[in-house]
Amino acid sequence: MNGFINLAQKLLTLFSLQSRAETREVSAESSQMGSVKILCPKLIFHNTDSGPGIYWLVGSPFFPPLTVVSSLRCIHALASSDSTSPDLRQESEELRTLIIEGFEIFGALTFGDSDFEKNARKSIDAARGLRKLLYGEGKCENQPVVAAVAGLDASDMRFFVSKNGHETSLESVTSIVYEDHPEKYVWEKGCLLRCELPVKLPVYYAVNNPSDIEKAFSRATEAVVAKLRDPQAVYMLETSSKASVDQSPRAIIRGVQLDFNTDLSKVWPLAVGGDGSDANLLSSSYFSMKSKAGSPIFSVENADTIRVSVLFNSLEKSSTPAAPVAEYLPVQEEARLLIVDMKLDILCYAAKELPLSYAVSSLVIPGLVDQINMLKNLILPNFLAQHPQLRPYHFKPPGVLHPITVFYELSFGETESKQVEVRRSLHSRLGLPYDRPLLRIANALDFSRLKSSGSDSLQKGSTLLRDVHIGIPSSGVAGGLVSLVQGSYEYHHYLQDGFNDSGWGCAYRSLQTIVSWFRLQNYTSIDVPSHREIQQSLVEIGDKDPSFIGSREWIGAIELSFVLDKLLGVTCKVINVRSGAELPEKCRELALHFETQGTPVMIGGGVLAYTLLGVDYNEASGDCAFLILDPHYTGTDDLKKIVNAGWCGWKKAVDNKGKNFFLHDKFYNLLLPQRPSMV
Repeated sequence: MNGFINLAQKLLTLFSLQSRAETREVSAESSQMGSVKILCPKLIFHNTDSGPGIYWLVGSPFFPPLTVVSSLRCIHALASSDSTSPDLRQESEELRTLIIEGFEIFGALTFGDSDFEKNARKSIDAARGLRKLLYGEGKCENQPVVAAVAGLDASDMRFFVSKNGHETSLESVTSIVYEDHPEKYVWEKGCLLRCELPVKLPVYYAVNNPSDIEKAFSRATEAVVAKLRDPQAVYMLETSSKASVDQSPRAIIRGVQLDFNTDLSKVWPLAVGGDGSDANLLSSSYFSMKSKAGSPIFSVENADTIRVSVLFNSLEKSSTPAAPVAEYLPVQEEARLLIVDMKLDILCYAAKELPLSYAVSSLVIPGLVDQINMLKNLILPNFLAQHPQLRPYHFKPPGVLHPITVFYELSFGETESKQVEVRRSLHSRLGLPYDRPLLRIANALDFSRLKSSGSDSLQKGSTLLRDVHIGIPSSGVAGGLVSLVQGSYEYHHYLQDGFNDSGWGCAYRSLQTIVSWFRLQNYTSIDVPSHREIQQSLVEIGDKDPSFIGSREWIGAIELSFVLDKLLGVTCKVINVRSGAELPEKCRELALHFETQGTPVMIGGGVLAYTLLGVDYNEASGDCAFLILDPHYTGTDDLKKIVNAGWCGWKKAVDNKGKNFFLHDKFYNLLLPQRPSMV
């Protein structure tokens, strides 16, 4: 009797949810079309001299219809055209796995300074063509498509909308709203689902007929896709956080419960709370962290993440007992077996109110299928030769609100030309600078560290103090503009590592701090060099005699530039200053360095060397201060002691007591390391 009552309650609940869906569908069409909401930064739209001059607009079915989450540059043009027509097929092949499920292309932006409506139609046609290749004809019929047209100098931007895939008329949208807190907008209401699935595909082919290999491989991949949608498949969902003390129990979703014909934009707010006994009634918020200390931080790194595991059940219950049966099918001719390893790893974005069953059927499974098909297309051309070692990595580049997924061929080293070109094209598509290694494997999201007990878990390498300047008192420069080092560094100083270099090793320690910066920004993977290794480098390039190794001789800016060039391939700019009194005259140049290069600077004068982390400069008054990290410190790594005693702090050329920090009778060299031109 209780079971019947529970079933009736569930049916009533589902009927109520369906009514809410119908109500939402009507209200969504009558509202939400009045304005465009832009989450990505305004400057993300910029004209370029090369390529088709189109940017794809990325939205989400979980946001209002005209919400622009990000923009991706179209980088492929048809070879037979005048380079203004996009190669939609090549674009779709790259974007299919680059954009994670839960986000989608819904429009395009072009540039023009005269006929805005003509350019808008160009955007609509391009977006419609790309959407059909990415999502199929059916999904595109009733979805609005957005066109944006910007002036050639990007000063004026206008939006138009076509309400469905067949509409010929365009409506102008005059209201444009820029979101003040885009990260919060995306991650307060959304979460991530991640599914890792290693697949071993057995492929049999006849030795005398190797042309059948393509059909055999296609059949093997199709079999895996069919198993993902099999009613006997089981999907287990659980939180990936290791820090939560009140984790929700796992949820189980069976293939027979899944609906593969769902419009996410109309079902996502339908789930209700539950205890995990019926995943069909659970939303993704079931796995949200229930206890978060302090103010929440909204970002990819702090997003609630659900781990999805796929279990294939090949056994079925039978009402009658039966003995196991083995079927033997001998091959008609000599055959060979090849095992193809595929590593699938997908991320999906979902509204926290989305039912878990829909998250699996409409996000997780399509994401896995897309990766399988992409890998199949990349492996097939050289199937009987060496299989490419393709592995997926997830990144969160700066300025892009959502993660992206990139496949890298691990047969090539990261500095080999093929890998560099792949990253360069991604930088071009995402509008990233070419002198930042933002898409190297070392910068990929590491979910083994994310959302663990503390921020220290995100740090890698040594246990030395990092970024000791953060939180120090202000410089006291009235109306000054502060320009600081960009990124993390380690504080290297006298007597560290049990090595006594007091009185002669300050420049070595400053160099170690600079190298640590390049390490932590993933420009290099080499260890921070010891004093002996620094000396060895100078001997190897012929700057010093062999007797220099093991000595206590000082080094200066020139020697530091030689070592950085040899070990890292980093070039340096050296500024000579005749006396400490002239250092303030270099503040403008130093401020420009920190704003454009962002690397730590070494200041050397006589037998003393310091590390410069920033300047505070009032251009009108000429007042300035230098943020000094002093390598002459000999104590323990006690941050409070270091800051309070002034070993890291702002220094003026002349303080309010008339004391000179930089001596007037000393000649100074400033070493400004430049970021490499690399991706």
